[in-house]
Amino acid sequence: MIAIFPLASGSRGNCYHITDGSTPLLLECGIGWKEIQRGLNFRTSQLAGCLVSHEHKDHSKAVQEMMKAGIDCYMSAGTAEALGISGHRLYIIKAKQQFRIGTWTILPFETQHDAAEPLGFLLANQDEDKLLYATDTYYLKYKFQGLRHIMIECNYALDILQKNVAAGTVPAAVKDRVLRSHFSLENVKGFLRANDLSDVREIWLLHLSDNNSDAERFKREIQGLSGKPVYVC
Repeated sequence: MIAIFPLASGSRGNCYHITDGSTPLLLECGIGWKEIQRGLNFRTSQLAGCLVSHEHKDHSKAVQEMMKAGIDCYMSAGTAEALGISGHRLYIIKAKQQFRIGTWTILPFETQHDAAEPLGFLLANQDEDKLLYATDTYYLKYKFQGLRHIMIECNYALDILQKNVAAGTVPAAVKDRVLRSHFSLENVKGFLRANDLSDVREIWLLHLSDNNSDAERFKREIQGLSGKPVYVC
C-alpha cells in the first residue's frame, strides 16, 4: 500500500514523502532542510532517497544538505549541472531509463518546463501499485496504464488567470510564462479523460498558484470528472 504525505506544495516550496511500507522516499526537496527534518519527525536517516524533478529552488532548495546528510539524490544530468552539484550521493538518471530504489521501480519521463532537463516519475512498488508524479509541465505527451495514485500539478485555471491579467494583478509577461511552463485545471481534465482511471484510488492536486487557483473549485471539478477521491495540497 502506498502512502503519500505532503510536507509542502506550491511556489514557496515542494516536498512530498511517499512510502510503500518498505522504502520511504522524498519527491522534491524544495524547502529548508530543517523544515524537512521537522516534517519527518527527524527520521530523515530512514529515507532511501530523494527524486528531484528540476533545478528550480522550490523543488531543490535542500539538495546539498540532503546529500551532506547521507541521502542519495536522483536527478537528470541537466538538473545537476544547473544546480552545480556533484558527489557520491548524486545519481544521474535519464528519461525512459528505468531504475530501482529499494522496493520501488522508477521510470523517469520528459516534462515540458523552462528548466534544463526536467523529469516526471512513474513509480511502482513490488505489488505493482503505480504512482504517477508530474509537476511543472505545460504538457504530458504520455498515457499511463494501471495507475493507482496520481500526483499532478493543477497550477491555475485559465479564466482566473485571464481575469487577473485584465485586472492588472498579474503582468502579461507572467501569464505567458505560466502558459508555457505549468499545468492548468483544463490540462488536468484533458489528461484524466485521456487515461484509464479504472484502477485509480486517489488524485492529489499539486503546486496550486497563490493567485490563479481556487482549491475548492479544483477539487470539486476534478472529483466530479473522475469520480475519485481528490486531495489538494
